[in-house]
This record gives sequence, structure tokens and C-alpha cells, in this order.
Amino acid sequence: MSLPPPLYRLGSAPKRRVGLFGGSFNPAHAGHAHIALEALKRLDLDEVWFLVSPQNPLKEQAGMAPMAARLASAATVCARDPRLKAVALETWLGTRYTADTLEACARRFKRTQFVWLMGADNLVQFDRWQRWRKIFNTMVIAVFARPAYSNKALAAKAARAFSTAQIGSRRTRHLATLAPPAWAFFPVRLHPASATHIRAGLKAPWARDVRSSR
Repeated sequence: MSLPPPLYRLGSAPKRRVGLFGGSFNPAHAGHAHIALEALKRLDLDEVWFLVSPQNPLKEQAGMAPMAARLASAATVCARDPRLKAVALETWLGTRYTADTLEACARRFKRTQFVWLMGADNLVQFDRWQRWRKIFNTMVIAVFARPAYSNKALAAKAARAFSTAQIGSRRTRHLATLAPPAWAFFPVRLHPASATHIRAGLKAPWARDVRSSR
């Protein structure tokens, strides 16, 4: 199976730093772009990939836009900076859980230094993720502040379990070069955008298409 862009060049490319930003992106929005751009700057990354999940196991399928629509929304957000890429990596790999996806990336793309990117809201319920301890031990993690979640995230079960692996602010730029487990929290400027609020305020074309196809 051939590698889709931007993956095809990783086998022969010089060592690169890539942030993996997973999510449903239902839809992708300016808040996601804000985190991705902060990650590029603060972690000295070459690229950030928006990994559009076929179906988040922790989210209901009802109300979830088709994969093609969510991938298109991520591509639209990524168009603002050439270092941002929207990819259906889990579809290509055939993985469902993040632990399997990250393990596959680490195994297949040995010349790439990856960082798993996520908002503080995900760290709050990270212990519900399949093999969440394996994720910490597979790839370094960067956690970004989200409205109303930062304090809860730092007190969450996962944060406490890996408290000794949290690095200080002076070392965060070099997070990608460290061996896991290692993670950092970034108290970045908060962005108000929310996919939930966007869905509540919009009658998306895909929703009409789904109803008409039943």
C-alpha cells in the first residue's frame, strides 16, 4: 500500500519533528488551528498533522458528520498554514484506538520525532482511553490549555499517574527529542471556539444529506 501525502516522504526525508493532533474535528475550527500554531511555535515542529478519526470510541455516532466532511473541514482549517496537514491516517493504518495508531507511527516512521498534541479537556478523561498508560510510554505528549478544563486536567488521574514525567517550562521546546514518558502542559491563550457550539448553531449540509439517504 502506497503512503498518502504527507506521509510518502517520511521514509527518506531528513529527521523531522511532527505534532500529531487527533480528534473527530466535527467540525474543525479556529480553536484547533490556534492549538496547532502554538504547537509549531513552542515545540519547534516542522509540521502538525490533523488526524481525523473515523469514529471516536468515546463519542456517540449520532450527530457525527461523515468522515469526508470532517476531513474537508480539517483541510480548510489547515489551508491557513502550509505546515498544517489534514490526514486520514487511522483510515490508512486500519487502527481504531490512539494507542495502536501511535505505536504504528513510531514503528513505521523511525526518522520522525513525533509529539502527541491534545487539549486539556482530553487529559481530564484520558484514563478512559484504551491503554492510556501505553500512550504515555509510546510518545511524548503536549497538553494545551482549554477554557474551563486546565485545573481539572492537572488534577486528573492520568496527570497524577505520570506526574514525575511532566517536564518544566525550560525544556518544553525540546520535548520532541525526549524519550517517553514525558509530557508538558502549555498555559496558552484560551480560544473560545467549540465544535459543540458550532454544531448547535449551524444546520450543516451533511446533516440534511444523511437524513435524505435513510
